[in-house]
Amino acid sequence: MAQQDRAIRTRRTILEAAASVFDDHGYDRATIAEVLERAGVTKGALYFHFASKEELALAVLEEHVVDIAVAPQKIKLQEFVDSGQVLAYRLRRDPMQRGAARLAVEQGSNRLDRKRSMLAWTQFVEMLLNEAKGRGEVLDSVVVRETAEMFVGAFAGLQTMSHALTNQADLCHRLAIFFEHTLPSIAVPAVLARLKLDPERGEKLDAELLGGRADGDAFLEAGNSLADAAS
Repeated sequence: MAQQDRAIRTRRTILEAAASVFDDHGYDRATIAEVLERAGVTKGALYFHFASKEELALAVLEEHVVDIAVAPQKIKLQEFVDSGQVLAYRLRRDPMQRGAARLAVEQGSNRLDRKRSMLAWTQFVEMLLNEAKGRGEVLDSVVVRETAEMFVGAFAGLQTMSHALTNQADLCHRLAIFFEHTLPSIAVPAVLARLKLDPERGEKLDAELLGGRADGDAFLEAGNSLADAAS
């Protein structure tokens, strides 16, 4: 178990280092040598987990959506808003999200399949909106698939503009304005009035999510220690 935990931590360290390199240099200019230097691991350790730079990049892109899971809310549309604001906040400081974001939107090498990240994020948003519509929170006229694609495309544009102007510092504010303009055409009025759209919400929710994750990690560590002692 301890060996497996070390392997998981090593893989995460490599991914975070790779994401940081991709954020700084983009896919084409990123090198395995710099990833190794930032991760502080051997070449053998890296290639044990990832066979190539392309595999590294695809793994970083997959984290773009997988790592955004907010607490359940009574209003499903609030989860839709919250997931966007948490991602917007993390793009200010989280190397994994920043690296994945640059990989997803940059124009460059055709060797990297960037569609997977966009499609995964679209499917995630579509799932939330379908559940919200099933609860009667979304207007009957809304075509969920088209709305999900519109949101993902708009978010990509917002983050690109925010990065160019403020290095993502105002992304949460820009996203809040986007929600204020678009949600009236999506949400039923009674639900719209109850939604919390403030741009500071992402920071608060991220702290809660990280706190819960830390508690879970501590619980697992304690369980592993007990198991090691018993053996």
